[in-house]
Amino acid sequence: MPIWKLAVIAAIAALALVGCGRDDPQAALEAAARSLQDSIEKKDTGALMGRIHADFNANQQLDRDWVKRTATLMFLRNRKVSVIALGSRSWIDPSYADKGYTEAQVAMTGAEGLVPERLGHYEVKLEWWMEDGEWQLARLNWE
Repeated sequence: MPIWKLAVIAAIAALALVGCGRDDPQAALEAAARSLQDSIEKKDTGALMGRIHADFNANQQLDRDWVKRTATLMFLRNRKVSVIALGSRSWIDPSYADKGYTEAQVAMTGAEGLVPERLGHYEVKLEWWMEDGEWQLARLNWE
């Protein structure tokens, strides 16, 4: 399985247009998304795992341990990881205020040196769950 599939988590990079606010669940969701993207681009496995829910599942087969292994390998292989958001939208579930969703299209680049060597384009769907007042990524699907 290509290492870039973890990087699609950063699809929510386009959400950076809205400010953060504890009293605004939408703004908090968008801030969580920016935090997730930042942790990937800064190659911070600890911060990344802090945003991944304990019951995380990707494409109905991959778990939280897969995220950690994949991130570690990606961070070791690439000096730089970048996310180019081509479009996204996010929203809070109207029936369940503790669930949020993001759909996005992103291009990912990675470089072992100074020049990008890999490029991938993905359409991703993310499901966020509110846990102890913080949005955590619980479900991830991509094409």
